[in-house]
Amino acid sequence: MHPAIENLKARGFFQQCTNTEGLSQLMNEGPVIFYEGTDPTGGSLHIGHMVPYFAFRHLRDAGHKGIALLGGGTARIGDPSGKSEMRKMLSYEQLDANTESIRNQLDRFVSFDDTSAWTANNKDWLAGLNYIDFLRDIGSHFSVNRMLSFEAYKMRMETGLSFIEFNYQLLQSYDFLELYRRCGCRLQIGGDDQWGNIVAGVELIRRVEGAEVFGMTFPLITTADGKKMGKTEKGALFLDPALTSAYDFFQYWRNVQDADIRRFLLMFTFLPVEECEALTVPDINPNKAKERLAWEVTALIHGKDEADRALAGAQAAFGGGASGGDKSAMPQAKLPRAAFEAGYPIVDLFCDAALAPSKSEARRLVQQGGAFVSAANGGASSGGELAAVGDVAALIGADRLNAEGELILRAGKKRYCLVQTFT
Repeated sequence: MHPAIENLKARGFFQQCTNTEGLSQLMNEGPVIFYEGTDPTGGSLHIGHMVPYFAFRHLRDAGHKGIALLGGGTARIGDPSGKSEMRKMLSYEQLDANTESIRNQLDRFVSFDDTSAWTANNKDWLAGLNYIDFLRDIGSHFSVNRMLSFEAYKMRMETGLSFIEFNYQLLQSYDFLELYRRCGCRLQIGGDDQWGNIVAGVELIRRVEGAEVFGMTFPLITTADGKKMGKTEKGALFLDPALTSAYDFFQYWRNVQDADIRRFLLMFTFLPVEECEALTVPDINPNKAKERLAWEVTALIHGKDEADRALAGAQAAFGGGASGGDKSAMPQAKLPRAAFEAGYPIVDLFCDAALAPSKSEARRLVQQGGAFVSAANGGASSGGELAAVGDVAALIGADRLNAEGELILRAGKKRYCLVQTFT
């Protein structure tokens, strides 16, 4: 087995391949050009999109060449895979803006050099297609019965599959054909929900060009308790810091379950396998491994400086503002000092600090013992003292503020906010 495939298997990426032995032999013959496709249906990627791009970098580091295909064309109709309903149509102008935003995000992670890694946009060959010619030349190679046997279409048949979405598999297969013709691309990679589309592309190239190409998929990641990986209380774990701050991004990884640490170190960092194993032996404190995981992933996505700040902010939060951390990296809220001098209702405080989405949720948080506030006369430098407030009628006074007019709030075990007051 080629070392690149062995490495992907060792790190937990490998799910399915159309011909593992054949792909291994092709890799032994020299660099293989491969591609991964992403539709710009939003302005930012989330961490779930990134699994194939971690594999992308592993393949490139093994000497192969990768294309990040941006679906400026396919996004115009939407992929039914993994969706319970038809995706909202976006304007072409919005899709172009999303494409540029996503390309910039990927460039920071992949570092496109136009030699070992580059981008393409399928709008370049899909937007001007003649539909009649496309049906004659490409559609004639597809069996409706075969298409309906794939899971993506079978799922949507129960809720309703539009004709426009039914075309998606043809377009993605055509992408593979175009990249094969233009660049000599021989491998498509992607999440396992793309298996049917990838296989269709492999079969199309065999029929049209008489050539063997390959498809490889990676598992769809869930956490140890079966939840979709990358989902937070605020929604998806986005790469855009305007949607998910570097601190919140860091905290997601810092708070993963113990059972997920080893798997996530292997998949979402580039630490050697041996080091990942060493960090997760039974006699090692799992919090140290989580902190290392959080720092590594945050540094890859947001840069080392932001990872350092997020680490310092987390240390300040979990120390209640004690020495050893940088409070400035914590999530912050600016609230009037006068409200504390008058007595800030605890329910209003947690809402205003964005630690609860509504007063009813804030009230429930307090009643369940999940609302914590800096201890009296301690504020944000009390040596780690955070006191639970269980009375929904409690008033938080100015005696909770430190000399700088700050205090720390905590909701549950993981979410913190540094409150800074103004006059």
